[in-house]
Amino acid sequence: MSSRENKQQLPGLTNQIINTYEDLGTINHLDHIPLPQLDKIIEILNDFKEVLYPGYRRRQGLHGGNVSYYVGNLVDRIFNELSTQIARALQHEDVVFESRGEWNSYLEQGEQLTLKLLERLPEIRRVLATDVQAAYDGDPACKSLDEVIFCYPGLDAITVHRIAHELYLLNVPFIPRMMAEWSHKETGIDIHPGATIGDSFFIDHGTGVVIGETTVIGKQVKLYQGVTLGALSFPTDSDGNIIRTMKRHPTIDDRVVVYASATILGGETIVGHDSVIGSSVWLTRSVQPHTTVTLEKPKLRMRADSKEAVTNDSSFEI
Repeated sequence: MSSRENKQQLPGLTNQIINTYEDLGTINHLDHIPLPQLDKIIEILNDFKEVLYPGYRRRQGLHGGNVSYYVGNLVDRIFNELSTQIARALQHEDVVFESRGEWNSYLEQGEQLTLKLLERLPEIRRVLATDVQAAYDGDPACKSLDEVIFCYPGLDAITVHRIAHELYLLNVPFIPRMMAEWSHKETGIDIHPGATIGDSFFIDHGTGVVIGETTVIGKQVKLYQGVTLGALSFPTDSDGNIIRTMKRHPTIDDRVVVYASATILGGETIVGHDSVIGSSVWLTRSVQPHTTVTLEKPKLRMRADSKEAVTNDSSFEI
């Protein structure tokens, strides 16, 4: 077929696609109810990072004479943009429950919730300072606090989380999860915005870490790559629906270290303070404080593939 003949098929194919919008109405959004905009949420997060870590990213050369003007503009922009996005989320939530109100009322709620988040920024900065210090103290390869802020994906992930968590606590729909999933894509670290995480938190390397919604993490906790803090099971009600309001994820007390690829599951699982969970451990029950949990030493088996290599199979412990 010629290019022209091929293009003549496109209207018919388009109609076939359009017909699925009615048949599969659960995966399209066509009724003009405004949704939060992902590109705006990303811009807002980057503005927050400028406020939280001034002088490190978009604008350098800041000093006492101009920082107030610069941060003031950022705060003003965050207020306007985030208020609108929260209003969109609130309105959509009401439409889902068939109680749509006036736009101005949603915008007013959005402004009030944004102000509450902005009021938390001084405390968020205080906590993030402990996270930066924990990363520096916990990694002998790190040369400075600046290196942590510039280079460490774990800090990026916890920065976004500490913002998203505040919005989660304010019962803002959609947006905390949008923030968390964007951060997940950027860093490889998946932290649900509902997770409660204490001061001086450090994720070393970070790739593949998963922290579930009802996880509670104390102070001065260190996780390595591939750690999962997840649910043991999903209990259901009498109708077979998942019960979403109960604690499903573990509690990690103060000063715990969890090494690479360990999996800790269950809402009743508590890892006591000052404990160490070894690499690749699968843990579904609580451990007392000051406990070290490791796997038994495996055996490494080697087989000769040539005459120059070892002449027989050998096994030894590692």
